[in-house]
Amino acid sequence: MAANWKMNNGPTSAREFMQAFLDQYPRQNDRTVLFFPPALSLAAVASAIADRRDILLGVQNVYWADQGAFTGELSVGMARDAGARVVLVGHSERRHVFGETDQQTALKCAAVERGGLIPLLCVGEVLDERDAGDAESVVVRQLHAGFAQMTQLATRDVMVAYEPVWAIGTGRTATPEDASAMHSVIRRELKSLCGDRARVTPILYGGSVNPGNAPTLMASPDIDGLLVGGASLDASSWLAVARS
Repeated sequence: MAANWKMNNGPTSAREFMQAFLDQYPRQNDRTVLFFPPALSLAAVASAIADRRDILLGVQNVYWADQGAFTGELSVGMARDAGARVVLVGHSERRHVFGETDQQTALKCAAVERGGLIPLLCVGEVLDERDAGDAESVVVRQLHAGFAQMTQLATRDVMVAYEPVWAIGTGRTATPEDASAMHSVIRRELKSLCGDRARVTPILYGGSVNPGNAPTLMASPDIDGLLVGGASLDASSWLAVARS
């Protein structure tokens, strides 16, 4: 269960949120919760979960160089030093707001691998692509491109999130059947990329997830978890999703 706070919750709000959430969320042994706070709130969340092995910290973005004159960017090494274990790569907003390309997602996933962290590669189609019947080919292209430069894919932990762009923040959600069908495609393609490891690679669904639809989505075949935006910004709604 992954909470992507996007550009919300500064350090003060993050501390308050984590206290409210952790007070009601005891240790779990059947699931893992991930938090992707904005970079300035990493320390606040890392401190709150220091003794919780069932909760992982992630960053929303990294640059592919190890260091250098790249004002405003974060390296994988910096993310690791701050306590992050997972890195979001290719989120739809990175692709469609900031112009991130398939080639750049490949560079980032390779950098995450070199740095010893776990990439969570996001793939998904826009509405025009789905209406044109190209949804599957778009997702397959993004998946193969994103992992193209990783050299240890058969032995390293990776995650994938399917996020149909037309269902993010719109209130529209892919039906459980639609989501499950695309997850099955992703699982098939992962098998061609990393063999048997595809069976245990988590594939998450993201797109207007809320406490009402989370249980139905989680009951669908091949959906291993959820990548949640808006519903993760309120501690009570996120608690309901995390318990799904």
